[in-house]
Amino acid sequence: MKQKMPMWGSGAHYPPTPVEDDAFWAEPKQDVPGALFVPGEGYINDPVLATHNLRRAAENVGVKFILGRAVTDVHKDAEKVLGVTLDNGDKIDAQIVVNVAGPHSFVINRMAGVEDGMKIKTRALRHEVHFVPAPEGVDYRANGSVTSDNDSGIYFRPETGNLILVGSGDPPCDPLEWVDDPDNYNTSITDERWKAQTYRLARRFEGMGIPNQPQGIADLYDVTDDWIPIYDKSDLNGFYLAIGTSGNQFKNAAPVGYMMAELIDRCEKGHDHDKEPITLKGKYTDLDIEVGFYSRLRETVAESSFSVLG
Repeated sequence: MKQKMPMWGSGAHYPPTPVEDDAFWAEPKQDVPGALFVPGEGYINDPVLATHNLRRAAENVGVKFILGRAVTDVHKDAEKVLGVTLDNGDKIDAQIVVNVAGPHSFVINRMAGVEDGMKIKTRALRHEVHFVPAPEGVDYRANGSVTSDNDSGIYFRPETGNLILVGSGDPPCDPLEWVDDPDNYNTSITDERWKAQTYRLARRFEGMGIPNQPQGIADLYDVTDDWIPIYDKSDLNGFYLAIGTSGNQFKNAAPVGYMMAELIDRCEKGHDHDKEPITLKGKYTDLDIEVGFYSRLRETVAESSFSVLG
């Protein structure tokens, strides 16, 4: 028996098209053939608090944070990394440096001179997400969920204030806005992206209105060529990579930390991860983690979604 959520329209709109295309406004000729519900899905609904908690937990085990500073150089000799220089001139000596620089990851890799030794590289990608009120009478915080709507080319989830957050699923018709300088890009919401994402959302939500005043955020993702992260060593001894996380790896921070710690420990003890990729056992799942899957030397993973949803 076919069922649908009370507030959803089930019409099929695939393939996604730009709002300016006449095909965008065509009435659906059939329903979406089906959907997959994952009860264990979830999201971080307070990223500031979550980040604060991670910081305090790290400080409790001896981590020191230096905030408000930028790395301006990675110093090294012919054999290994030696540390970094900050924008105030301070030099931090370190036998191990991990690049976790987000959208600046490619900048740091170039400082370290390791980018040419990578098959898979990273770039900064500008994205917008927008907020619209849930349809009248719908408690979307209580009844909504994280949804990947590939039929419409968007994803959406509940947001504080009974809002719906909507972002692009990066369908082929949407232009990708690559950013060469992650310190200089447009942080304003654009009319083009606002209309594309909210109009697509309105086709899925019956009775949803679109405010006259756009509301949203424009920021950067750290994206690899196939949208799958790089968790790896580099060609520079002591310099490691945890990059290309595309905005979808926050909840994986703990297992990634475990994986990177094991990778660094074994490589520093002489293991050649490039020749013999490491496989770990999940501490709580007992499942195999094939660390080589995230190698900087991998071929592009054709089965990737090539989107923020991983």
